[in-house]
Amino acid sequence: MVKINFIEFDGTEHSVEADDGNTVMECAIKNSVPGIDADCGGACACATCHVYIDKDWLGKTGEATDMENDMLDFAFDVEDNSRLSCQIKVTDELDGLVVKLPEKQF
Repeated sequence: MVKINFIEFDGTEHSVEADDGNTVMECAIKNSVPGIDADCGGACACATCHVYIDKDWLGKTGEATDMENDMLDFAFDVEDNSRLSCQIKVTDELDGLVVKLPEKQF
């Protein structure tokens, strides 16, 4: 099991366990982490699972695809470390990952 640390916009923290092979979004939904709506269910067809990856973890989460970057155009308050959590696969290397949630999702 991999531990992922979600931090809400107000600073509330949720540390949850994730199965290898799932996505960060699936982990959040399964553990009722507030702030990730996931309206498209992980199809990279919306931006309601937008998150900020802690800068120390950016190298381990991989690069965003062109399709993901296109969808991020619809997200609220996009930053350099913005990602769609449905596009980040959980691996053992992500144990301890820190994910911050935006103030709101569109």
